[in-house]
Amino acid sequence: MSAADANQPVISVRGLRTQFGASVIHDGLDLDIFAGEVVGIVGGSGTGKSVLLRTIIGLNRPRAGTISVFGQQLADLPAAARQAVERRWGVLFQDGALFSSLTVAQNVMLPMREHLTLSDGLMDELAAMKISMVGLPSDAGNKYPSELSGGMRKRAGLARALALDPDIVFLDEPTAGLDPIGAAAFDNLIIELKRNLGLTVFMVTHDLDSLNAICDRIAVLAEKRVIVTGDMAQMLRHPHPWIREYFHGPRARAAGLGSKGEDS
Repeated sequence: MSAADANQPVISVRGLRTQFGASVIHDGLDLDIFAGEVVGIVGGSGTGKSVLLRTIIGLNRPRAGTISVFGQQLADLPAAARQAVERRWGVLFQDGALFSSLTVAQNVMLPMREHLTLSDGLMDELAAMKISMVGLPSDAGNKYPSELSGGMRKRAGLARALALDPDIVFLDEPTAGLDPIGAAAFDNLIIELKRNLGLTVFMVTHDLDSLNAICDRIAVLAEKRVIVTGDMAQMLRHPHPWIREYFHGPRARAAGLGSKGEDS
């Protein structure tokens, strides 16, 4: 990547309006994500965090605005060109969203079967590598999702998201439902993968520990748009009422953030 390219966002959202019937979720939303950063998307209930993720990857159609990924406006691309862009991202939906009738290895191989022309033997080897990469034991590949714990299902879903060696990974509430130890282990896994693979991570989360531990920037959704982006120190100093309540409330103090805000 050239120095000029490094200054360009890999995801750029401008003037986004998403709407379901009469309900407007986003209106005039702008957001940039740059290569190699982990960005946490936060907001109150109903602010459309997951809707934003699903709209960027094309599962929801926006009413207005533009979404560009790798410098290309997705709405303008013909089908083949759009598929080429989509192969450069992976998605971990909530609870993994694995196909229950397939083994973990078969779930991981699905994107390979859809987008690549590889032998069964090579796909088996690649699936085993991805499964190991996310910290699952080697025998997990032969198991079905129902045989896995919640944390293992999330890791299996992440292995599938990494199947095509993406540049961007979208994570939707990756630590939801995990105990603190499991959530911290998942955070460490994301840090390791980002460092080793050079990933850009778009993460919808409400987990203050994750925001503090792994996010380079945080984007706050409120009032139907992104009202502020910045690092944790900026969030702790921001005067907006919701931001202050979120980052200085009881849960923030339990995560060790409230005291930081009081000292700043």
